[in-house]
Amino acid sequence: MNIIETSIPEVKILEPQVFGDERGFFMETWREDWFNANVCERRFVQDNHSKSRQGILRGLHYQTENTQGKLVRVVSGEVFDVAVDLRKDSPTFGQWFGVMLSADNKRQLWVPEGFAHGFYVTSETAEFVYRCTNYYNPAAEHSVRWDDPDLAIAWPLVAGTEPSLSAKDANGVWFKDAVTF
Repeated sequence: MNIIETSIPEVKILEPQVFGDERGFFMETWREDWFNANVCERRFVQDNHSKSRQGILRGLHYQTENTQGKLVRVVSGEVFDVAVDLRKDSPTFGQWFGVMLSADNKRQLWVPEGFAHGFYVTSETAEFVYRCTNYYNPAAEHSVRWDDPDLAIAWPLVAGTEPSLSAKDANGVWFKDAVTF
């Protein structure tokens, strides 16, 4: 596994070593001892899998209790994945990092606790899987608006059209009003 550093030191891109031939491929996507030694010590407790169509934006989500670190990847299609630093004492507070994740590039993104997370589907459909360090707690979940002008995230909107949002995400708060860590 290769680690690619990002503009936010705690957020990491992980690139697996892929072994392939005419029959297909094999890759290791998770190995606890390697992750703990090379990225950070974490215990994962929940895996999730979602499928979305093109133009859907999910996020920017985070929990203020049962905070979750997430190791995310795409197994079908392509998404633009974003992490936003919500840690007030961090030198990168309020900064975001985004990367294209796809079934083709097989990259994963480590999004630590204390970050809001979201993704936008650029392909016809995408299947997104992620491993979490804590359990989902809907009572403590928050959503920051995807189009917040203070964050100015450069979402690669397909044909420049507004994304499709859930009611929760459409009613997200502005970054300046968000509960932070």
